Amino acid sequence: MMLFTEVRGLPVLPPDGAAPLGTVTSLTVDVVSGSVSHVRFRDGRFGREKALPWDAVHTIGPGAVRLRSVTVPDAEPVHHELLGHRILVDTGTGHGTVLDVAFDTRTARLLALFTTHGELPVDRLLGLGDYALVVRAG
Repeated sequence: MMLFTEVRGLPVLPPDGAAPLGTVTSLTVDVVSGSVSHVRFRDGRFGREKALPWDAVHTIGPGAVRLRSVTVPDAEPVHHELLGHRILVDTGTGHGTVLDVAFDTRTARLLALFTTHGELPVDRLLGLGDYALVVRAG
């Protein structure tokens, strides 16, 4: 298990272990499956952000994100930054903001959301957009 905030800033290493390709900027979440879908990183040479699908990740640990493949897809996935995002309950009331997210580094499954109002179970996630993360009422 790791937190999103622990992954941010880690070097992204290619399969051959050569120089890092860049550093992790964020993780893209697929709310429907309740998992991380892409690792986003900033290219060290040009400062351009790229996204690699979770399938390209070999391991994520405290020291680095190691890749099994470095093929960057042509189409960038839709990305909404989860950390710091406003949370709305499907009844229309606010539920604070997202402080951090715990996920399984082997399966990419989200385990828990930590919010300004406490821990939020992942099975309550309904949608994520520009304005807010929408969750089911508890």
